[in-house]
Amino acid sequence: MQNKGLIRLLVIAISLVCLYQLYFTYKTVRVENDAKEYAIKKAKLERSNGTKEELEGVAKKYETFYIDSIKGQPVYNFFGLRKYTYREISEFAIPLGLDLQGGMNVTLEISVVDLIRSMSGYSTDSTFNASLRLATQMQKSSQEDYVTLFGKAFAQLDPNAKLAAIFNTLELRDKINFNSTNDQVLKVIRDEANSAIDNSFQILRNRIDRFGVSQPNIQQLQTKGRILIELPGVKDEARVRKLLEGTANLEFWETFENSEVYPYLMEANKRLREIQALEKSGVKSADTTKAAADTTKAAGLLGEIKKGAKDSLAAGSKSEIAKNFPLFAVMTPNTSRDGQLLRGATIGYAHVKDTARVDEYLNMPKIKSIFPRTMLFRWSAKPMEKEGNIYELIALKVTNRDGRAPLDGSSVTDARQDFAQNRGTSIVDMNMNAEGSKIWQRMTRENVGKQVAVVLDNLVQSHPVVQGEIPNGRTEISGNFTVEEAKDLANMLKSGKMPATATIVAEEVVGPTLGKESIHSGMISFIIAFFLVLSYMLFFYSKGGGLTANFALLFNLFFLIGILACLGAVLTLPGIAGIVLTMGMAVDANVLINERIEEEIRGGKGVRLAVKDGFWHAYSAIIDGHVTSLLTGIVLYIFGSGPIQGFATTLIIGLITSLFTSIFIARLAIEWSLDKGHKISFVSDRTKEWLRHTKVPFLQKRHLFYYISGTLIAISILSLTFKGLNLGIDFKGGRTYVVRFDKDVNAQDVAGSLAKELGNPPEVKTYGGNNQVRITTDFKVDEESTVVDRQIEDHLYNGLKPYLGADVSEAKFLSVNRLSSQKVGPTISSDLKKQALYAIFFALLIIGLYVTIRFRNWAFGLGGLVSLAHDAIITIGAFSLLDGWLPFSLSVDQSFIAAILTVVGYSIMDTVVVFDRIREYVHLHPKQEALTTYNNAMNSTLRRTFSTSLTVLVVLLAIFLFGGTTIKGFIFALLFGIFIGTYSSVFVATPVAYDTMLRSKKKENEKK
Repeated sequence: MQNKGLIRLLVIAISLVCLYQLYFTYKTVRVENDAKEYAIKKAKLERSNGTKEELEGVAKKYETFYIDSIKGQPVYNFFGLRKYTYREISEFAIPLGLDLQGGMNVTLEISVVDLIRSMSGYSTDSTFNASLRLATQMQKSSQEDYVTLFGKAFAQLDPNAKLAAIFNTLELRDKINFNSTNDQVLKVIRDEANSAIDNSFQILRNRIDRFGVSQPNIQQLQTKGRILIELPGVKDEARVRKLLEGTANLEFWETFENSEVYPYLMEANKRLREIQALEKSGVKSADTTKAAADTTKAAGLLGEIKKGAKDSLAAGSKSEIAKNFPLFAVMTPNTSRDGQLLRGATIGYAHVKDTARVDEYLNMPKIKSIFPRTMLFRWSAKPMEKEGNIYELIALKVTNRDGRAPLDGSSVTDARQDFAQNRGTSIVDMNMNAEGSKIWQRMTRENVGKQVAVVLDNLVQSHPVVQGEIPNGRTEISGNFTVEEAKDLANMLKSGKMPATATIVAEEVVGPTLGKESIHSGMISFIIAFFLVLSYMLFFYSKGGGLTANFALLFNLFFLIGILACLGAVLTLPGIAGIVLTMGMAVDANVLINERIEEEIRGGKGVRLAVKDGFWHAYSAIIDGHVTSLLTGIVLYIFGSGPIQGFATTLIIGLITSLFTSIFIARLAIEWSLDKGHKISFVSDRTKEWLRHTKVPFLQKRHLFYYISGTLIAISILSLTFKGLNLGIDFKGGRTYVVRFDKDVNAQDVAGSLAKELGNPPEVKTYGGNNQVRITTDFKVDEESTVVDRQIEDHLYNGLKPYLGADVSEAKFLSVNRLSSQKVGPTISSDLKKQALYAIFFALLIIGLYVTIRFRNWAFGLGGLVSLAHDAIITIGAFSLLDGWLPFSLSVDQSFIAAILTVVGYSIMDTVVVFDRIREYVHLHPKQEALTTYNNAMNSTLRRTFSTSLTVLVVLLAIFLFGGTTIKGFIFALLFGIFIGTYSSVFVATPVAYDTMLRSKKKENEKK
């Protein structure tokens, strides 16, 4: 092998990068384990006689406190070159998916209908409103965007009507006039709608960032207007729904000076101290003598607070400050180092973990009554430092009788990012309409030298000092923005002009209990499967070839996980299944190499020459097999979402690393052993003659297998026709819940109890155990509001009460007994069905084209396509036929489609190896009869087919038995499909290619 030094250098470089990246995950786990140990010790000390649930609750509180306290502390010193904080190492660690740690997955849809209505000024035109209704109906069966469908609907209902007459509003008069064509108006509508969707995305991102979730994920989906949000670890779904579906609100406020607010803060501290003293002593009304007696001591502590300013809480008198100045213990007042009050609207600073406590204090009725009714408090949207956690609290001034802001976002006509002329920093330049300009002129005139606050969703984006009166409604907002931040703020300012409602069209909630169980079951299946693969390779290919193959497999696993860490890919339970399956499929390359080297040795070549020629002859089959599987993985990644994308990601990366390790690392290991003088054997004595000299007449028996396959296909089609498929909620919409009870229950009895609440009996099936059920219902499937979600949860709890303990409240039921829930709206389910069909179609088309081009013979392409269609139909038919007969769910959902595509990829990989050997034999024996050549080629690949298929099936069986309930249906589809795929690659693909070639030659002879 040439360029050994370069390859060694590349292996070392990749290994170092993977080690560097994986060490962050190792350190993160170590810190989190320390936090758990600390929390358990503290919980046992605090609640030594508490119940298990009480101990877990207290421990969780202390664990959160521990993590929050060290987020900004260095926990990893990289060879003295750089110190990393916990926050930094946790960002570099491999993130776990919701199915492994619990949390919430939400798909939001921004209502384009509401956007269009808003742009029209809520027009009452009959044609306009009828067009919106028609476009909504058309969207259910079309992939076009809503604005295009609205244009078509409008033209269909009234070809002569003009959209300009409807959309020539005050807000759009600069972009639309009466002479604008319908196409021009639609372009403006589309641009404004896209801008509003982007605004909503930025607003949601800001909300999520402030929500306090570790490693949240928010991204726009391919369907415009849909936003995917993943929130690991959240438990309060109602709060999340309220947060995400709230309407953005932009406001402009006058502010109070810090010096005006400070006396009230001092009074608040005094009253808080009295309240806490009363609560501690158990007195409800009077007896505040002790609190008053601490005045002298409190004055000294106040001096310490003023002297320490923002970092005063780091002083040793923290406990005394908390006792005598409860508010200042969690919020540092805005003072200088020498204790002087600073100017501006900022009244104090607080760590992000203390903001909730500050709000709690300020909203206590007895504390709130201290402050004037015209005084409001809002937190800053950004921390003071780029990497910090300290937020400002700003005092707003109410100047209107109705308590609203004097100016809101409805007055903003335009906003854009720009640069300040003198400073060169990024700013936001905005324009207002006539009414807004008058209000803004008055506000700026009356507040020269003071600050005004720009508030979005109750968070202060900026509070600049007014330099002078602004008469024309055009102003700029500065706040040490980067270019991107200024652009984001400009987009958010526009949202005041075009409000967009967001609706949750799909959501999934996974409880932490189910997440822990998934990790446990996933790791057990992974260890067992990997051990079986390594053991088989040693058994079948001896300590020489088998050990080398295992060495390559270990490197493959190391590179795969390291690259996942480098990419920041989320690890899910299907992702773990993808890693294990990749290990099984990676065996194929090593099996091909060992078999080809052994063939060369049996042909009389020396070991070194046999290794060289064996690798050379194996390259073609290895590359073709991996490329076809990669193509299906790419299609799966493009059309999949969530956990399915995680599965596709691990599959794609695993196939790439498998190519590299089998071709380069395995060969380096073999040649290193030869250089050391070691004797290497590539087959064991027990298996060297296994399937070696077979003479199976495959093609002579092809008609028998045609009948067998035809019968299986006919049964599948009949079952699909008369019984159909059990569509999961991914494809039909609805809600599903996994509930665990303390004792065994009967699924039919549970369905009967729920029928009284829901009207119709839902589908209830035992799920992983007799004390656990999966409930699926289409009750109010067309209603997607959070109010309906809450109503269904109430119905669910009331219906299951007879099977729950007497002490189980609804809150405990939702947090403990309900392990997971999922909701999919009818619109998104329709789109998922279309994506699934597209995925299967494009996968078959791309693979068929690749095989045809690669082998330069359309007969091989047709054989491959027929084989793939054969596998897909029979596997789908099996799910229809066996549904209800097996003790686990066989519902057809996105995971099933992922399984079908994986089967397609594996099946064609198996088929390509056979085709490759046929092509080689045809070249070696050009005058030999085709029947003999094909049969000999197929017999020569039997050992490889046996080894590869056996290892993959054994791996899948391990995952099926030990991998957990949630992926049993998915793994069953893979098990059944790969078994059928192995059968078809031998008994269907090659016979079809052979018969096609014969017919083609017969036609050519007839023409001649």
